[in-house]
Amino acid sequence: MAEQKRDYYEVLGVDKNASADDIKKAYRVLAKKYHPDMNPGDKAAADKFKEASEAYAVLSDTEKRKQYDQFGHAAFDGNGGFGSGGFDFNSADFSDIFGDIFGDIFGGGRTSRGASGSSPMKGSNVRTSVHISFKEAIFGCDKDITMNLKDSCPTCNGTGARPGTLPQTCPKCGGKGQVVYTQQSFFGTVRNVQPCPDCGGTGKIIKEKCPDCGGSGYKTSRKTIRVTIPAGIDNGMSVRIREKGEPGVNGGPRGDLLVEVLVSADPMFVRQDEDIYTTVNISYPVAVLGAPIVIETVDGKVIYDVKPGTKTDTKVRLRGKGAPSLRNSNVRGDQYVNLVVDVPTRLSKEAKDLLRQFDEITGNSLTAAASVSDPDGSDTAGGKKKKNKFFKA
Repeated sequence: MAEQKRDYYEVLGVDKNASADDIKKAYRVLAKKYHPDMNPGDKAAADKFKEASEAYAVLSDTEKRKQYDQFGHAAFDGNGGFGSGGFDFNSADFSDIFGDIFGDIFGGGRTSRGASGSSPMKGSNVRTSVHISFKEAIFGCDKDITMNLKDSCPTCNGTGARPGTLPQTCPKCGGKGQVVYTQQSFFGTVRNVQPCPDCGGTGKIIKEKCPDCGGSGYKTSRKTIRVTIPAGIDNGMSVRIREKGEPGVNGGPRGDLLVEVLVSADPMFVRQDEDIYTTVNISYPVAVLGAPIVIETVDGKVIYDVKPGTKTDTKVRLRGKGAPSLRNSNVRGDQYVNLVVDVPTRLSKEAKDLLRQFDEITGNSLTAAASVSDPDGSDTAGGKKKKNKFFKA
């Protein structure tokens, strides 16, 4: 009995309402993963690649997909191109995805269609990082960053050729910067576009290289760039400085400089989005009686009146004492203060006596506890009376 084929939608990992783009993306992932060139000698991978290609050939074709949705695999039995011998790959049109899939698989990467080696291209972006303090992130600051950057070579004006000479058109690609290779695959002959190996995709050959830049057309120098850090920036965010990256190609603009901001932790404040959190200890008398206390904020010290009877872990909100919004510097988050009642662990004899008096006045909880365990004020453990450790007999 012949092995039953899997559902084509299941093979690609998409649902039956998937768009054409979703189907193409799903196939692209599977094709790159299981292509025989990426898995030489792996029959299981080759079978999965063939299965995925068969599914894509049907589901990417509007008419075939309609037939499959109505009749399933039976729609292609007999003379439909899939018959008992398996799938006829030459009947499928994969040309619309060759550039997307096979350029990556066969090593060339994706190249813009119609692009020429002489077309202006933007330079690459450059990435770096800068460390700032917590408060610098809140209020913003300026930082100087020193780094190596490329500029066009002043000797050859960026051509890479010795002064008095010019680059010549690459004979291999005819100045296009691209070459076309053909390769046999399950689909038949596949055309693959790759950057020209002789000129590196520039379309030009330099026979006499500039002695100062070695033919690269660039000189590297140490530069200091001032970076303006906006108020309210958070850890891990980046600041983009336009056209401070690598030089462009063939007259294209420079790339950008991307500066990642690393914010140091603060011993007092913790930030979450635009809000700031902190903890303040208060004494027991302040918690009971209430009193004004000083609270540190990023703006400085503020006075807050603690209400009488405040319990530990009471949350206090200070409006507008958080971080500024990056979208609107006039809008700020809040500061949330956790009030913790400080219980002393070391007391003088006088302080202990006062606490005992206070306890007696407010309810005799210590005396009551002692009377429950020893009604006559003594402890009879071991057959001997023992004085209460808090009160004299």
